[in-house]
Amino acid sequence: MPEKPKPVRRPRFQRAKQPPAFRLTEDDIDLIWQLGRHRFLRSTHLAALAGRSLDRTNDRLLRLFHAGYIDRPRAQLDYYPNRGSTPMVYALGDKGAKLLSERDGLSFSNLEWSRKNREAGRPFIEHQLEIMDFYVGLQIAAAARDGVTIIHPDELVTAFPDQVFSSTNPFALQTRVNHHGTMLNVGIVPDLVFGLRFPDNSRRCFMVEIDRGTMPVTRSNLMQTSFDRKMRAYLSAYAARQHERHFGWKTFRVLTVTTDQNRIDSMCEALADLRVPQSPGATLFFFAARPELHASDPLLHDWKDGTGRNVSLM
Repeated sequence: MPEKPKPVRRPRFQRAKQPPAFRLTEDDIDLIWQLGRHRFLRSTHLAALAGRSLDRTNDRLLRLFHAGYIDRPRAQLDYYPNRGSTPMVYALGDKGAKLLSERDGLSFSNLEWSRKNREAGRPFIEHQLEIMDFYVGLQIAAAARDGVTIIHPDELVTAFPDQVFSSTNPFALQTRVNHHGTMLNVGIVPDLVFGLRFPDNSRRCFMVEIDRGTMPVTRSNLMQTSFDRKMRAYLSAYAARQHERHFGWKTFRVLTVTTDQNRIDSMCEALADLRVPQSPGATLFFFAARPELHASDPLLHDWKDGTGRNVSLM
């Protein structure tokens, strides 16, 4: 009885010299498009967004990778050998960016995505993936119910004034913070921005901070980075009505996803000492601990505002 041919084992992070033959489908293009929108995604994220099985998604991702449409960032090698079951991380490749640009007219600042993917380090990628853990969960939760839709960042930006729309980062805030009588210029860029639209066409807008616990909550020197400094900046920007002038929003809230309840308590203690006239104060911020949030529906989860009151996003 003849032996069965052994399956071809292709390298994980190096494209095969002879990639497997396949025909590019609309579903494949949707996977590429998701990476164009979100930059870095796990295979599990892509399967959830596509609404298909992980095995089927992995098969298509493998073919798209070896064909050059998408990348597998090599920074995964820092930890992949010790985490055999860790889902593969993917990013948009040069060929995929070119396809989206030519097919859908999507505009990219440059098409050298593969170079940027090679230069991306492990901490940056891991932070981006934690942002996507939250955002993909939010999209899945919204898709599962009637009466709420996600307004993605690129959709929000289209309604901005021209000078904001054309800026490098349209969601960046520049404000002045009062620290013991000294005014400091502070810039802040949210990790994520999105909106929720409801059947009456009303909406709620949110800025998101994904805190990994690597930054001190407070410092004596406000010139150094801290979460306290971020909260001061958000409060000052709100008091200056930057959200109205720059974004056309009536109001917004800042969601903070962090490591555990102890860190939330520390943030709320720091927040209690902040006094910024004409701002919402502690109620501007909603907090959640990552483990509990990931185990629940983010739209219905009991978030805590800065005063300790239960709030939800709906």
